[in-house]
Amino acid sequence: MSQLHFYRFYLQFKHLRKVFRHRFTLAPSANLPVSLYGEGTNLKPQNVPKGLTSSSSECITKSSDLQCDPIIQRYGEKKQGLTSYTLTLEEQKKNDYPIEGSPGCKGYISTECDQQRTDSSPLFGLDCEMCQTAKGNEVTRVSLVDARGQCLLNELVKPESTVLNYRTRFSGITKKMLLPVKTRLSDIQTRLKKILPHDAVLVGHSLNSDLQALEMIHPSVIDTSLLFARSEGRRFKLKFLAKAVLGKEIQCEQKLGHDPTEDARAALELAQFFIEQGPTKVAELNLEMLLTAEKLAEVSQNKAVLQGCGFQEQLNEPPPLSKPCFLDWLQVTGQKLLLLGRQGLDSSGLCQSNLNTSNKQILQRALEDVPLSKFSIIQFSLGPEYLASHLHAGLHEKVRSKLTDMLTIYAGPFEENFCMKSVKKEFGRCGPIQSLTVVTETFQPYVCIQYEVLEAAQLAVESLNGAEVAGSCIKVQRPVTAAMLDCNVLIKELELDVENEGVIYVAGLKKSLTETDLQEEFSQLKDLETLFLPKDLQSGKHRNCCFLKFQKTQSAVDAIETINGWTMKGSELRSRNALAPGHLWRWIWQMNHSNGKQGKHIFYEKMEQLSDSEQDLWKKVKKLDHHIKKLYRSLQNNTLCVVLFPGVSSTQGSQSGLGLMGIKHDEGRSAC
Repeated sequence: MSQLHFYRFYLQFKHLRKVFRHRFTLAPSANLPVSLYGEGTNLKPQNVPKGLTSSSSECITKSSDLQCDPIIQRYGEKKQGLTSYTLTLEEQKKNDYPIEGSPGCKGYISTECDQQRTDSSPLFGLDCEMCQTAKGNEVTRVSLVDARGQCLLNELVKPESTVLNYRTRFSGITKKMLLPVKTRLSDIQTRLKKILPHDAVLVGHSLNSDLQALEMIHPSVIDTSLLFARSEGRRFKLKFLAKAVLGKEIQCEQKLGHDPTEDARAALELAQFFIEQGPTKVAELNLEMLLTAEKLAEVSQNKAVLQGCGFQEQLNEPPPLSKPCFLDWLQVTGQKLLLLGRQGLDSSGLCQSNLNTSNKQILQRALEDVPLSKFSIIQFSLGPEYLASHLHAGLHEKVRSKLTDMLTIYAGPFEENFCMKSVKKEFGRCGPIQSLTVVTETFQPYVCIQYEVLEAAQLAVESLNGAEVAGSCIKVQRPVTAAMLDCNVLIKELELDVENEGVIYVAGLKKSLTETDLQEEFSQLKDLETLFLPKDLQSGKHRNCCFLKFQKTQSAVDAIETINGWTMKGSELRSRNALAPGHLWRWIWQMNHSNGKQGKHIFYEKMEQLSDSEQDLWKKVKKLDHHIKKLYRSLQNNTLCVVLFPGVSSTQGSQSGLGLMGIKHDEGRSAC
């Protein structure tokens, strides 16, 4: 649904328009759920209490929602022993582990740990630091820790070949440190063979690199970079996992290089956590969300540093991240999320729909579950039959046509040789005119005037009907069409709209007056809060009208009485209650200019019956408004409530969305 639906069915949305006093235009969204959760990552809410997405009205429980998590997809949900997490021979080959008999492993030493592994086999954490030599990557330091985290080996190793790069920033190794070292790779290989029992399981982060540098073959390994699985072959860094899972800071910036003992211990503890807690508990941590939050924090910090250094131009370049969303932060703070509706996201972020779930089912579940959740997204829908682009195009045309009719008035009859300039001047005092044409189909001349704002057309009907203009006593009326039969009701409801409380429309301003001039002229009005001076969206020039907002409704009523008949700089002012808030004024202007051809207006139009589908749509919208009313009334006081019509973005065209916002209060109305 879009802003189009709200104003097409304005009278049916009785609750929405009377309760939510703050509204704003939304850029059209091709897929609102994806924009809420974030693009390209599986940012669905975890720990969801309940939700409807299946034809059998099953809940999105914590378990079913985690089905798309790569960890669950790889290991299942149940806890298993450590042997379930060791890499298979095929996985070792795929991830470049040294394998017995492989061409690239000629001369490699086996750890000779060939005993059958069980879930009781001992775990050992291993990590190496390397430097770059003429031979390639060679070991400069080795650390090994046992299952209790005690260090069994922490040795510097002298490379066989000439060192080209010590990689001190990462390894912490310097030339000076290695000068007195006598230990060679063969010595480390021997010591490792002596330390490791025959059923040892080695644990490390990207352990293949360590074993390649050690030139050793070990049959049973747990690689934490693969254990904490991600989609599309990506891997979490050890530093991030240690902080997110264990709550430990490693590889700190203050230290020179990495501490291999610290890294070996962190990898070991990560594996132990995974085995003890099981895949489901790990998946519930929602590591992707935590990583996004960490990156956002880094970007924010970097921006602050750049601004402090004066590098403003660099700040205009977007960070190389997926677009963040507010749910990232909400979940990081441990807030429970609830998603109820016909749509959810799969692991790729694509929208999955289940159109068998009814709005009534969604409402019933929402009434039960919303009080249990700190943050809820409840998604209602008109149904699949109203998603077709041609239906939306027809709806757009009907709304555009009705708005055009509401902005249009007919005046007459006039004498044959009446002065068009006098007519334009008199009707121009009611507000900005978009077009003025003479109707020649009638016995006596009439004038068709199309205004740019609703208030101007209504002011013309109210103040000039029966008046003498250009020497003739004229009648002023709107076009009579089937769609316009409820125009007076609609005008009255627009006046009573909560967003128009305390807002009045003033016309007849001289275009030479600036905003400062108007502020000064209107300063004597009691409780004046804001002045809004509309501008032409093409030329940028302000119109001959403005809107005034007052702190109190009675002050607005008094201002209308004061302003009517008031002369400002030689121009007589006219005023009335506002009908269209600021966001709607811009939208009406766009609707008016979305069609190059100006609509034709006639006095009488053949009455047309609404089609069955249109009648059904009116009923559905009315029922939808009732659902929202019922849900709203069930909310706790001081609940922030936002209603979104997402808008439409497609190859056939786009329609702006609409947001309504308010805070639930005792009196049953919202405030901002």
